[in-house]
Amino acid sequence: MVSEGGFHGGLPGGVGVSGLSVYDWPAADGVCGGTPHMHLVCSEAYVVTGGRGAVQTLTASGYEVTPLAPGTVAWFTPGTIHRVVNDGDLRITVLMQNSGLPEAGDAVLTLPPRHLAGPEAYAAATTIPADAPEAEQERIARARRDLALEGYRELRAGGTEALAAFHRAAAALVRPRLDEWRDRWRRGAAAAAAATGHQLDRLAEGDASHLAEAAVRAEQPSARGRFGMCGRLDVYRP
Repeated sequence: MVSEGGFHGGLPGGVGVSGLSVYDWPAADGVCGGTPHMHLVCSEAYVVTGGRGAVQTLTASGYEVTPLAPGTVAWFTPGTIHRVVNDGDLRITVLMQNSGLPEAGDAVLTLPPRHLAGPEAYAAATTIPADAPEAEQERIARARRDLALEGYRELRAGGTEALAAFHRAAAALVRPRLDEWRDRWRRGAAAAAAATGHQLDRLAEGDASHLAEAAVRAEQPSARGRFGMCGRLDVYRP
């Protein structure tokens, strides 16, 4: 929302944030880490706060590995398939576009094609029931990670044609939710940008009245240790 003083809807620029402790579960290839996936409309940034690791990325330009160490800031744009690798106690603060949309729907795991055929097939392979015991949630999170790694290996071996087919399947999966995403963007990042424009216009007219509406806010995580795609998450309200 844009008021006389500006945007009051959350973190600067409509950014979302979460705290991530990357999974230390070993996969079939002997590598520990998270679930490879892709975002369709959001960029994401990693601010490494502890431990060591890397992020493996796959795009139409090819495969890359970016080392992660305390102080590293790494980011990637929509369409980047990414897999976080944990070489030892890797902890990350994740910054996300559009009020945290990457953790609220804008993600498609690299599952084998049979699981991407429609929303029901995809949900059956990825949903972690919130009311399940923690041990069962962990089992499901690990199983979907390993299933996504199966598809990820196929994408790395399949070249640009396989990648393009995954892009098409991912786009079809998220299409029913685009109106919901657009509303989040309008109320978040778009409103924040509009508020800045409004403030600039008023300052150009010699009106600094919005400065009297200054405020300070702070929050603790709304949930801790949730099973996410890449690790255990401390999440904040968008």
